[in-house]
Amino acid sequence: ILYAFLISLYKWNLNPELPSKFVGLANYITMFQDPVAGTAFKNTVLYTVITVPGQMILGFLIAYALNKKIYGQTTLRLLYYLPVVTSWIFVSLIFEYLFSGYGGLVNYIFHTDIQWLSSPSMAMVPIYVLGIWKGIGWSMLIFLAGLQGVPPSLYEAAQIDGANKWNLIRHITMPLLRPTIMFELVMLTIGGFNVFLSVWVMTSGGPMNSTQVVSVYMFQQAFNYFNFGYGSALSVMLFVIVFIIAQIQRRWLKSND
Repeated sequence: ILYAFLISLYKWNLNPELPSKFVGLANYITMFQDPVAGTAFKNTVLYTVITVPGQMILGFLIAYALNKKIYGQTTLRLLYYLPVVTSWIFVSLIFEYLFSGYGGLVNYIFHTDIQWLSSPSMAMVPIYVLGIWKGIGWSMLIFLAGLQGVPPSLYEAAQIDGANKWNLIRHITMPLLRPTIMFELVMLTIGGFNVFLSVWVMTSGGPMNSTQVVSVYMFQQAFNYFNFGYGSALSVMLFVIVFIIAQIQRRWLKSND
């Protein structure tokens, strides 16, 4: 992290025979004036805001259902977790086919001709869907571990007192799952801000930078244009934002204990 910050203060040259030029905060000034960087940060925030609640809500509902003794419980848990261990590149290519404007399965099922990945207004939708689908299994697993740590005696005592299912979830399950929720929220937020492979494979930030996110833009600046100083400035700013958000989440959830 410190070395990345150091590089961000230079016009960095990879050739050891040519000295790197110290430019101070010039890379950061350029970043705040760069409209593409602004779009990348906005899309990264939107991706996180949309996919994190989706993963957590669906993950909790599935975990709650699979926490009960049902037929094929182990198999169902495995099937829901399978996307988590599947290659990002592989599933990104599958989703690229599913949302293809010509011959894609989604358009075939819904009888539409939407150009999902080539339309600036629609290109982020498949990326959102993939992000949620890919993370449901991980969220389910963590919630499942939290649910199994809730003593059954608490549910039994509450039911004797006349509590219904909603009251059990609201007054017993959710309060005892607060540490689990805090852990999931922080980890998924960090993962959301670091989204890279799905965007890189499906759109590479296009069309017209409509799906540009910070990690992809940072990679392009550093390894496509060899602008390592500017790429490092983007990475440092991303780290600062994620760190601040994670601390806010941690303190907010801790204050509500």
